[in-house]
Amino acid sequence: MSAPVADLFSLRDRVAVVTGASSGLGARFVTVLAAAGATVFAAARRADRLKELADGDPRVHPVVCDVSREEDRVGLVETVVEHGGGFDVLVNNAGAPGAVRAQDESPGDFADVLAVNLVAPFHLARLLAETPSGHDRTRSVVNVSSVLGLVSGAPLGGAAYAASKAGLVGLTRELAGQWGRSGVRVNALAPGWFRSEMTDGLFADERSRRWVERGTMLGRGGRPDELDGALLYLAADASSYCTGQVLTVDGGWTAR
Repeated sequence: MSAPVADLFSLRDRVAVVTGASSGLGARFVTVLAAAGATVFAAARRADRLKELADGDPRVHPVVCDVSREEDRVGLVETVVEHGGGFDVLVNNAGAPGAVRAQDESPGDFADVLAVNLVAPFHLARLLAETPSGHDRTRSVVNVSSVLGLVSGAPLGGAAYAASKAGLVGLTRELAGQWGRSGVRVNALAPGWFRSEMTDGLFADERSRRWVERGTMLGRGGRPDELDGALLYLAADASSYCTGQVLTVDGGWTAR
């Protein structure tokens, strides 16, 4: 039997994990999932920022975690299982930008970006898939990719960043194929140019801002709230028959 329409986007009685949760889109994702009824474990390195999130909503639980460290990823999942009984939604949002020019990135720098943007999402998704669910509903992994994983962002962007976000799209499809019959859905959310700590410099620079406006069919960058619906769709039962897909929210940037 299908769920009532009003419940399609509800996350009541669900447990969610959001990485990179201390600021920007990650902090927004935490508040959106909690508002939809989920218990949310907000993971990031900055304890003070996480405390601010948790102080504003009893459904938010802060977990200090550096996702580039394997032991921190394992510790995060252990904390969620111990205090939340398992989890239903994983939002792999934590990201590192890297240098804009490929000539400025050493192999070590390149690997460091991939460790955060690609290795960590893989490992956390695998840990979710290995964690008993305790119920018969599907679980959802949302990998936050980027339009830079779909098209070149030159002269902006970055080699390591683009490679990691494109890799995340490939990882999304592969894990969806491997885990679909085990009740784990895996999709990617690919935002365009949204204001965040990572893009503050871009929007503060008039020339760069105009570049975004020219290349976007809607003539502007995105507002953080304009990802709310897409995130809830992928996290909730509204997308119960959707897996292995990339949902692009970019104001038409990649449709040019």
